[in-house]
Amino acid sequence: MSAGTQTALPRRGALQAARLRAGFAAALLHRLSGVALALFLPMHFIALGTALQGADRFESFLGLTHNGFVRMAEWGLVSALALHLVLGLRVLALEWFATHEHTALIVSVCVAVSLAVGLLFLLGGA
Repeated sequence: MSAGTQTALPRRGALQAARLRAGFAAALLHRLSGVALALFLPMHFIALGTALQGADRFESFLGLTHNGFVRMAEWGLVSALALHLVLGLRVLALEWFATHEHTALIVSVCVAVSLAVGLLFLLGGA
C-alpha cells in the first residue's frame, strides 16, 4: 500500500476521538439544560404562589410575561426542556440498546429537535 492510500483511510483512533467529542458535547449540553431548568424552578414556584393569592395577583404576575425579554427566556426554557428530554432519551437508548455508533449524528438530531420545538413554541404565540 502506498503512502497516499494510507492517509485516505480513516484511522480507528480518529473515529473514536470524534465519537468521544460528540459524547462529551451531549453530556455537557444535557447537564447545562438541566441547570437551566433548575434555575427556572424558583420563578415557577413564585408563579404558583401568586396563583394561590388570588386571580388578580396572578393576572398581574402574568402581565410581566408580555415583555420581549421574558418571551425570549421562555423560548430558551422550552428549548432547554426539549433538549434535556431528547438527550435523556439518547442516554436511555445507549443503556438499553448498547449502541455507540453515529453519536455525532444523534447529538445533532437532538439539538435540531430541541430547536424545532422551541421555534414552534415561539411561532405559536403561546
